[in-house]
Formats: sequence, structure tokens, C-alpha cells
Amino acid sequence: MVGRVPILLALGALAFSQNVEQKPAAVQAKAGEEKPASTAEPQKPIQIQVNEVIVPVTVTDEKGRFVSDLDVNDFRIFDEGKEQKIEYFSRERNQPVVVGFLIDLSNSSRIHWKNFQEAAVEMVLNMLPGDPKFSGYLVLYGNEAELAVDTTGDADPIVERLRKVKPGGGSSLYDAIYMACQKRHIVNGEPYDPRRILIIVGDGHDNASKKTLDEVLEIAQRNLVTIYGLSTVSYGFSNEGDANLVRLTESTGGAVAYPLENLYSDVAGFLSTPRDEGNYAIQPGTGGYAGEVSRGIFQSVAHIAGEVTTQYILRYIPEVDPATEGKIYRNIRVSVSLANVKVRARRGYYPQGTPGVAGGS
Repeated sequence: MVGRVPILLALGALAFSQNVEQKPAAVQAKAGEEKPASTAEPQKPIQIQVNEVIVPVTVTDEKGRFVSDLDVNDFRIFDEGKEQKIEYFSRERNQPVVVGFLIDLSNSSRIHWKNFQEAAVEMVLNMLPGDPKFSGYLVLYGNEAELAVDTTGDADPIVERLRKVKPGGGSSLYDAIYMACQKRHIVNGEPYDPRRILIIVGDGHDNASKKTLDEVLEIAQRNLVTIYGLSTVSYGFSNEGDANLVRLTESTGGAVAYPLENLYSDVAGFLSTPRDEGNYAIQPGTGGYAGEVSRGIFQSVAHIAGEVTTQYILRYIPEVDPATEGKIYRNIRVSVSLANVKVRARRGYYPQGTPGVAGGS
């Protein structure tokens, strides 16, 4: 479980959205209140230029472990193929974020609902530790998407709502992503400090949305949102929605975790011993199946929560090649000076945002 560590953060007011209501990101200390001693240099308020691009970057080794000791000279960033000057770099741990928790309530979530329900609760408690600089909100989606809890620094109302819901019906994932980007209060300083994250707990399938995949992917990219997925697909089952979940996450710099894959090799009776009941039958009473499911889910929760708060942060002001100046969508590529590592970052952005979109101009 990720530690709940207080974070010191100086937020600058950011006139980045003119179409969404704002509310303060933090509560100021009381006058005369004694501050703890610190040897670290005080942070300066965030200064952002309107055309500045933020690129969260995750670097992992061949075993999927985070590489956390790189510095700015290890990175190169390219905008439409032209190398850019990195204006800002950070590798601070436990970075502040505002997180949208998108929970699939469709019929496909029924099989392991209790496990994923508890996993979502654990994730909320970890990522909203009570520090007002951390914020989150809850969007539930079944036949329709619902903003169940608006942006808050308090985990309790989100947890309370999560414990009451039950799955059933269709899946309106795309409408849920649209709602997360458009229909909530934002925190002063978004999307730079804190950054914007969506975590989808579902299988990526959609059969009830009014919005399309392409529409909501563009909205997420315009809002500088990074999307993660916690797949609810059970081991041995195929899912046509997985490609959608992969596209949403990889295009925005996130990833999909599959907690129910490759869990049962040591559980007697699962896919290893032919049984009259079928290959998916588990010997009743052993507890092996339930234990493996729970372990896999909570390991994936910890991994996502850890990555969200330990990414490298790069910012640059695009130096645009005249030949590509008119492009609406601009491609980004990030590389590091190490072999045998995987670099994950958003694949592109829309300059200046768009009117009517949270984070647009």
C-alpha cells in the first residue's frame, strides 16, 4: 500500500479554463501557526506560460520496476520530430494529483465485483490521504454516466458512495470520460500542479454512450489528462473492449493493469487438471481462488497508485518548425539515455486547448 505522505506544494493560480467552475486547492495555514523546520529550499509558485506543454513520463526497466534516479540531462523530448528545450523538470515523489475514479457498474463487473469494489475503496483512501492538496472525484457508469461525488479532498464521501453501489445494466464508458473532463469543479493550478489523472476500473467495453471513442480521446488529450485502467476482465475470457482501454491509456501516457491474468498456475484445479465441471472449476473450500484474485487486484492497485505519484515531469515551450506550425494535433516523443528501459508518455497534444473544454482557452 502506498504511504500517505504529506506533500508541500505551492500552487499558482492558472487561468487555464474559462468554462468550468473553480474552487481553492488548499487551505492556508492559520496566522501565527508554527511551521516545521525543513532543510529543503522553499518552493516557488508555479509559473506557467499559456503555450507550455506538460509531459508526465514513466520509465521502467525490463522487469517493470520504476527507474527513479534519472536527471534532466537523461531526457530528450521531440515535438513533431524537432527536439525541444526542457524548461522544467521534476522527479519528486508523491506528486500532487487530482484523480477521477471511473467505476464500471455494467453487468460485466458482476463476477468479481466485491473484490474490485474493495480495491477501488483502497485506491481512494491511498490517493486522498487527507491533505487538502490532494483531490478526487467519483464517476459511476452503467446505462448512464453519473458524477456521484464532485471534486473533494475528503475520501469519506467517495468511499461511502462506493460501498453502496451494485453493478447492473449497460456500459457508458465514453460518456463517463466526457463527464470527468467537462462536468466537475476543477482545482486551482490544474493541469500542471496538480496534474489530472483518470483511473478506469472496468473492461473498456461501451454499449450505451452518446459520445464516441475518438471524441472522448480528443477531449482527454486537450485536457492534458493521463488515463489508467484497472481491467476487470477475468482470466481466460476475451474482451473486445480491451483495445479501447489500451488506446485510451497509451495515447495519454498511462497504462492498463490486468490483475486477473496469470494468477492461478499454483491453484489446483484451475486450467491444469481436467474436471467434469469444466476447466474453470476450482476445488471448493480451498480458498486458493479467492486468495489469488484478491492478491492480484491489490498488487495492481498499489502499482497504479505508485506510478501516478512518482512520474518524471517535463515541461517545454514548443519551438515549432514552420513546416508543421499549422498542425492541430502535435505528436510528442520522449527518449532517455539508457538501454533496456521502457519510456511511457503522452503521444501528443492540442495546442492552446479548445473553447468549451475544461482546460481549454
